[in-house]
Amino acid sequence: MQCSYFDAGRCRSCTLMGVPHAEQVAGKERHCRELLVAYPGLEWLPPVAGGGSGYRNKAKMVVGGTAAAPTIGILDADGHGIDLRACGLCSPGLLAAFPTLAEFVTRANLTPYDVPGRTGELKYLLVTESPGGELMLRFVLRSQEPVARIRKHLPALRADLPQLAVVSVNLLPEHKAVVEGDRELVLTRTSTLRMHVAGLDLHLRPQSFFQTNTEIAAALYRRASEWVDELGPASLWDLYCGVGGFALHCADPTRDVVGIETSVEAVAGARLSARDAGLGRVRFEAGDATAFALAADDAPDLVIVNPPRRGVGAELSAWLEHSSVRHVIYSSCNAVSLARDLAAMPSLRPRRAQVLDMFPQTTHYEVMVLLERP
Repeated sequence: MQCSYFDAGRCRSCTLMGVPHAEQVAGKERHCRELLVAYPGLEWLPPVAGGGSGYRNKAKMVVGGTAAAPTIGILDADGHGIDLRACGLCSPGLLAAFPTLAEFVTRANLTPYDVPGRTGELKYLLVTESPGGELMLRFVLRSQEPVARIRKHLPALRADLPQLAVVSVNLLPEHKAVVEGDRELVLTRTSTLRMHVAGLDLHLRPQSFFQTNTEIAAALYRRASEWVDELGPASLWDLYCGVGGFALHCADPTRDVVGIETSVEAVAGARLSARDAGLGRVRFEAGDATAFALAADDAPDLVIVNPPRRGVGAELSAWLEHSSVRHVIYSSCNAVSLARDLAAMPSLRPRRAQVLDMFPQTTHYEVMVLLERP
């Protein structure tokens, strides 16, 4: 992949830019193998590469410049906007929407937030594209002051972008290094984006996490489903379940499935997906994964964990180690924390592993490991 922003030194986020994609994937698998070298009997399945460009289904774009001439992209070291609206990592649908969104910023007179001066209103545009081409757009604002103008001009925006299904405002009044706040105002009748992935519709609501790379997410769900079907557990937990991707794809009429996720919005979407798919033995609850496990009266046959970069941590690792759980499927976006967690669960031996290139052009990747209690 060739990137004019990288070549010009305007954006260096993609640290592997210029390295052939096959070499990137090989290097990631090599890195993961080195971290898991303590398990010599581990079977490594061929890595999943996917496409090296145009893969991002979500763009977190900082808005800079002025309302009359906004930039959509990132900020430089001095807090000034760098426009990246032609970023080659974003899906074609996102790229096509960016010019219209920039025009809307001007039309609605949305003053970009000035980080050094701590003035202005519009901080981010968060845009997600479904596999079917529909869009979710979230305006991250410092206050509600611009909401009336957004509502006023929203019909014209939807006429210009007919694929726009969900529009919301997220309020982030604090000056801190986070992307979004706690409060969300949905401005459209529709509040969920339908993500058709690996044969199932997943419902994505604002403030819900979904994997950045739809193609690789589908590969993850298919692989987990294959492993679960092979093992045939009667009960399964999906911890850190997000919108329920693993739980829903591993559901079976003979299997009790529980998904646990801290995000209330994600749980609402997961419940809707289960209902639409007619999955009566799948339930989702909002809560902390570790607290749920520690408070449970019984353990399931199999647990799927898909934690954030910090990993599952000492408490949940210890619970898994001393539980009666026979199998664990651990999907990790950080092999360093994965290796640490595996070392804390010596009774659960890694049996299979697969690297999936969720984030081409960067050093990050996903790895899924099947653990088994002898």
